[in-house]
Amino acid sequence: MLHITILCVGRIKEQYMKEGISDYSKRMTRYAKVDFIEIPEEINVKKEGEKMLAALPANSYVIALDLKGKLISSQELAEIFDKEATMGASHFTILIGGSDGYDPAVLEIANVRLCMSKMTFTHQMARFIIMEQIYRAMKINSGEKYHK
Repeated sequence: MLHITILCVGRIKEQYMKEGISDYSKRMTRYAKVDFIEIPEEINVKKEGEKMLAALPANSYVIALDLKGKLISSQELAEIFDKEATMGASHFTILIGGSDGYDPAVLEIANVRLCMSKMTFTHQMARFIIMEQIYRAMKINSGEKYHK
């Protein structure tokens, strides 16, 4: 079974967001173990980056959500999970940076940098959206129906 860690800056404050993320976490139990590591927001991006790097699970395939990353479809995200799992990856870590972006050292360790949209989202919204997209990718890879 896959293990997916969402490593992000900041906490979820809104109850409705917590509930939505929790719902997708429960749905994911058929496909993967999902956990969250929250790093406190810092004024200094370098310090924030150091904390992210220190918390990064060992031997995981790292996907950084980055406005300068590659725009991909849900199908392409599913293909990343499928291809990398076939090549032996069993643990994926999704990075969600703070409002000031990432320290360059964090981006250097990413296996891939992905852009969710040309629009900017709060880290809370990004967490909710990526959970839905991971769930969708798991359904695609399992050959189950999903909405296009």
